Amino acid sequence: DVDQGVSGYRWSPDGSKLLLTIRDPEEEEEGRKENAPQDPWVIDRLQFKRDNQGYLTGNRRTHLYVYELDSKTLRQLTSGSRDESLGVWSPDGTRIAFGSNRTDEPDANANTDIWVVPADLQEPTDSPARVTSGEGSDASPTWSPDGTWIAHTTGLRPDLIWYATTHLAVTPASGGATRVLTERLDRNVSSPRVSADGQWIWFRLEDSAENHIARIRADGTELERPVAGPLAAGAFDWAGDTFALNLATLDRPSEIHSLSAVEAGNSGGMGDPVRLTGHNDAFLATVRLGETRNIHFESENGTEIEGFVTFPPDFEEGRAYPTLLRIHGGPVSQYNHGFQFESQLFAANGYLVVRTNPRGSSGYGQDFSAALWANWGDPDFKDVMAGVDYAIAQGWADPERLGVGGWSYGGILTNYVITQTNRFKGAITGASEVLYIANYGHDHYQRQWEAELGLPWEGDNRENWERISPFNRVQHIETPTLIMGGEDDWNVPILNSEQLYQALRRRGVETQLVVYPGQSHGIRVPSYQVDRYERYLAWYDKYVRGARAPTS
Repeated sequence: DVDQGVSGYRWSPDGSKLLLTIRDPEEEEEGRKENAPQDPWVIDRLQFKRDNQGYLTGNRRTHLYVYELDSKTLRQLTSGSRDESLGVWSPDGTRIAFGSNRTDEPDANANTDIWVVPADLQEPTDSPARVTSGEGSDASPTWSPDGTWIAHTTGLRPDLIWYATTHLAVTPASGGATRVLTERLDRNVSSPRVSADGQWIWFRLEDSAENHIARIRADGTELERPVAGPLAAGAFDWAGDTFALNLATLDRPSEIHSLSAVEAGNSGGMGDPVRLTGHNDAFLATVRLGETRNIHFESENGTEIEGFVTFPPDFEEGRAYPTLLRIHGGPVSQYNHGFQFESQLFAANGYLVVRTNPRGSSGYGQDFSAALWANWGDPDFKDVMAGVDYAIAQGWADPERLGVGGWSYGGILTNYVITQTNRFKGAITGASEVLYIANYGHDHYQRQWEAELGLPWEGDNRENWERISPFNRVQHIETPTLIMGGEDDWNVPILNSEQLYQALRRRGVETQLVVYPGQSHGIRVPSYQVDRYERYLAWYDKYVRGARAPTS
């Protein structure tokens, strides 16, 4: 019933309709002759490409639609030259609130605001009613029960791009002054939901390496954490007196849990969540897991860093094991108290796995994240190396059998590591960047590059780009390095992997380049995912420990 692809949907309160987000079709899709050559891409946008989408041509945008289930009819609500995110129905089903950047040049900024349109529009509009008007990014709207105000996330420091903390705010649904409720919390919030009585706003809270479900009074006077502790809470919702949520821990993948509203309301804590699903029980019964411990250690100038160590299932105290430093992406991301399949795979194959949250990570406040501003490969390098040294000092890690690796920013920091030390016997860098100036106009981060490093042709800005590019220290790399990426990655283009491979091959460093056909930034084809893990193990076994057959 819907010709174009649907990117998101939401049920109406009465269950009779679906709110959809649908991207405009390409012009040549309509009326193009069979077997005719594809038309050329004609580019006129500032942001002209995006991973998983390709070239952003013409005026092709994502808009809101309502699908009537009984009549099987589709109505378009919004139109124009701006994109709209998936919206939310008002409690009475008469209005839709959504996020959209409707500035004069939306490709040049992140100034997304909250807007409202009537749900019964018969003709699409390009003039929704504006709710918020701040300079930061307002997103994730959720209605109050009476429909008079909207809770949403907001950014207060758009100049800090992804390093800025995301806060919780409320704004009248008719527009007006926005009140920020979590400004002093200095922790990222997401997924706000207003309670049925309108007294509380529930949300996900990222605090250190723990992901909690928290709530705050709608007037901002009281903050509670009903679901807290060493865990990773995910999506949540409720019906009546029952609260449902996804929960993961270090030793168990995410499962659906329930919690009564009475228990969830106790400010002193909560009752034990009841696990409702056991999708992973059969699998877990067939494998031995290694213990994962939460660690804290000091880095440069006494900076406290948090991380995790996963031990082989047959770990023996007093024995030093071959050790892998695995680095997370982002950089503004984190390792948390959730289950980590990759670490367990390496542990099952006899490795100790060290994972850290270096400066630049999320969960520790805005200053901690922004410490990496225009200084990639310096404080974060020191922090991850301090994690390795900590594991060695505990007697767990063998300093003569060390490996390093990561994907995306994890690969980028791996590149920094192997340009600054030869302590690692083997490295694996996936979907990484090496020569940043070569990515200008080539990846999809132009706005962020310009904000952090400046326009490369102005003043001394070019030095900012060159100073932190790992490629400019490639002559120091001696570590055997496996380089991997997706053929169609427009997030971190394969150009980078090719450049690093060419340089290492030219210098005679042991290296190999693996490119996955048709894959973007994330490797999605199951057989390719298996292939990647097998290559991980084979490379580390060969260079870090010595070849042997991997464990399933």
